[in-house]
Amino acid sequence: MKIFRFALIAMAMLTASVGIAQNNRGNATVVAQNYDISDNLDLQAVASIFGESRDLEDFERRINDPQAQISNLDLNNDNYVDYLRVVEVGESDVRVIVIQAVLGQDQFQDVATIELERQRNKTVQVQIVGNSYIYGPNYIYEPFYYSTPMFFDMFWMATYRPYYSPWYWGYYPTYYSYWRPMPVFRYHSHIYSHINHRNRYSYTDNRRLVRADRMYSGVRGNSLERQNPNRSFTSRNENVTNRRALETSRDTSRSRNAITGSNLRSSNRSEDVGRIQNADSRTITSGRATTVNSGRQRVSSEEFSRNRSSNATLRSDRATIQNSGSLRSNRNSSSIRRESAPASSRIERSSRISSQPSRTFSQPSSSSRSSAPTMSRSSSPSMSRSSAPSMSRSSGSMGGGGGRSSSGGGMTRGGR
Repeated sequence: MKIFRFALIAMAMLTASVGIAQNNRGNATVVAQNYDISDNLDLQAVASIFGESRDLEDFERRINDPQAQISNLDLNNDNYVDYLRVVEVGESDVRVIVIQAVLGQDQFQDVATIELERQRNKTVQVQIVGNSYIYGPNYIYEPFYYSTPMFFDMFWMATYRPYYSPWYWGYYPTYYSYWRPMPVFRYHSHIYSHINHRNRYSYTDNRRLVRADRMYSGVRGNSLERQNPNRSFTSRNENVTNRRALETSRDTSRSRNAITGSNLRSSNRSEDVGRIQNADSRTITSGRATTVNSGRQRVSSEEFSRNRSSNATLRSDRATIQNSGSLRSNRNSSSIRRESAPASSRIERSSRISSQPSRTFSQPSSSSRSSAPTMSRSSSPSMSRSSAPSMSRSSGSMGGGGGRSSSGGGMTRGGR
């Protein structure tokens, strides 16, 4: 019984697991990962590294370090990460630092600008502005450093000279070497560790330096824009305005997918639980039915044995009664046979008895005492023979010795 129940449970669980696998395979939600060019350079990481650098040359070295791999941009599609050069322009209390990708011989593409403006209270406001062709319009982060970078005061020194990168296509520093771009999802997890989270990075769509575009127009690089005007951010992403809106829409879709996936998993789990419960209930029902049937079988077998024993008892009682009745009938018949013997047998028996000689003894009378009894024997019914004479002794017929008389037939003998 237990083995049968375990077998049913195992079959039910196997069926449920197969149904789960088929259901999951049928209900699998495939989310297309449509990555954008802007996914390959995190501006928060750029702002973090900028605040940790000693100067702009060190900053250029850091963002092109093959070990750190801060950039993952491959705008010319040569399967190598593009070298990023740094060019600075300045005017009064404003500094604009342009980050450009080297795409070929005398071909550069602006990626982002770092715009600094010194206030009257000697504080410096910094904005990291993404290029509109790559990140969309007004994609801006304002970093608030937990400590003021050491080289900020150098920008407004009388002896300071703006930095202009000496590196170009085919001519790079010794520390630099080519590396291939990594998948975007891996880059996102990789770059997270290079962001100093003690700083605060605030997003804004309000650009403080309106004159920044005019200031660096002389060093602008837009080779990719001119070659591929249909690959701008608005052309690649029609339903969003900039990189920030794209991130928001992705987060919303991820949350929806997560909710949908959780709902699917919960529904699958509920269905699986229902299937397992139904299988268990069917198993329990079958077990109960088997138990009831076995109980009925046991009861029926017990009733059968009882009926059999009762039938055997009845048979034995009937046999006993029949035997006793037969004995009684035999006894009665024997008694009847004995009582109702044939007359011939009685006659034969009586004739036998009568054919035998009869002996009679006569008792002496009161007046006389017979010394011997009178004995008569009849040999046949017609005639009688006396085997011995009858003798009579009287005490008073003789004076001294008495007289002896014997008679046999018609004869009398007197004593001496």
